[in-house]
Amino acid sequence: MKCFFDHGAKKWSGVTGMLKILHNARLEDGKLVDLHINDGRIDTITELTQPALVSEGGVDLDGWLVLPSMAEPHAHLDKALTAESVPNPAGDLSGAIEAWISATARGEITYDDTIYRAVEAMRLLVSKGVTAVRTHVNVALGSSALEAVREARKLVEGLIDVQIVALTINPMTGPEGTDNRKALETAIEMGVDLVGGCPHLDPNPSVLIKDALDVAENAGLGIDLHVDEMLDESVLTLHDLAKQVMDRGFENSVTASHCVTLGMQSLKKQKEVSADVAEAKISVLPLPQTNLFLQGREMPTATPRALTAIKSLKNEGVLVAAGGDNVQDPFNLVGRSDPLETASLLILAAHEMPESAYKMVSVNARKAMGLEKADLSPGSLADFVAIDAPSLRGAIADAPMSRKVFKGGVLISSSQQTTQISPDGL
Repeated sequence: MKCFFDHGAKKWSGVTGMLKILHNARLEDGKLVDLHINDGRIDTITELTQPALVSEGGVDLDGWLVLPSMAEPHAHLDKALTAESVPNPAGDLSGAIEAWISATARGEITYDDTIYRAVEAMRLLVSKGVTAVRTHVNVALGSSALEAVREARKLVEGLIDVQIVALTINPMTGPEGTDNRKALETAIEMGVDLVGGCPHLDPNPSVLIKDALDVAENAGLGIDLHVDEMLDESVLTLHDLAKQVMDRGFENSVTASHCVTLGMQSLKKQKEVSADVAEAKISVLPLPQTNLFLQGREMPTATPRALTAIKSLKNEGVLVAAGGDNVQDPFNLVGRSDPLETASLLILAAHEMPESAYKMVSVNARKAMGLEKADLSPGSLADFVAIDAPSLRGAIADAPMSRKVFKGGVLISSSQQTTQISPDGL
């Protein structure tokens, strides 16, 4: 199977074929196995006592570690890879927002450029082992960002599953929000998968939440909101969201991204809110990269880590996944488009252990996105990544680029990392 990206034509091309057996794969527990693939799913897993001979049409993974494919549940493909062209000297959230508005007004963000960057960002994700991404896209009257990302999605069809969230502009409430509400209506008519927004930045957060639920319910869509992306502990719209979802019996999916201020509450309040979030069946997405970069700049002493209350949420049964958020743009100047980086930060900044951190960027991320499971069990989708690493912990620590990415049992990306150190330099 071959697959390549044609930069000139700006489209993906490929030749696909069904892989019957992936030989000599090593699981997290150290077992050496053959993976039998049938119709895009894992049929059986055969344990080996010694390396197997490669059958005709099979692929030898040569003892590489095989892990469930990763997913990116929160991205901004319309903004990705603009750190050079849209600088943010202030480095904070307001500076990033102002930089983006200014660049848009100058005409820096074009339709063709957005398509190219979105495809390039997804190509990077695929190469790291990501087979599904959910992206927020700003929707505003006169903006072509949504059309561009929808076109980019067509160009990567078959390589990565793409969900699009209509990220509304504030204000959304009151007379001042009339045009922004029309922009959301237009976006839904064009075709999006979820309704987004930032209630904590609106003059009337509770009304924004109600309106978003109304619109989503009428359109048969779920919602994914940016919630409480700040360090002001007096702000806690997450609890309002949970109560409104429960009160109206909203049945579609609900995701709350960021939820930073929950981490600023007392343990008692964290438990209370987490219990309601669990009852409302809201998935929560901490986003360590961008929040570590943007938040806490005005607090030079005992600077908070700007993460939500992950342990409290998990203890109450909330589905917690994690994403990378912005990548190399004014909201996050760095980022490698690699969920292993997210997992590493969860270990360092949130005190998660490697197994839990990886689950948050793979199995849990897919579940939060409402996707079918791909967990390396018989019957699951054959979406996985083989990586040349000694263990899951080692994979997160070193993030080696020697990876083979499979979607539906088909090899869609292969990278080989080589290192050569000259004896003269020793």
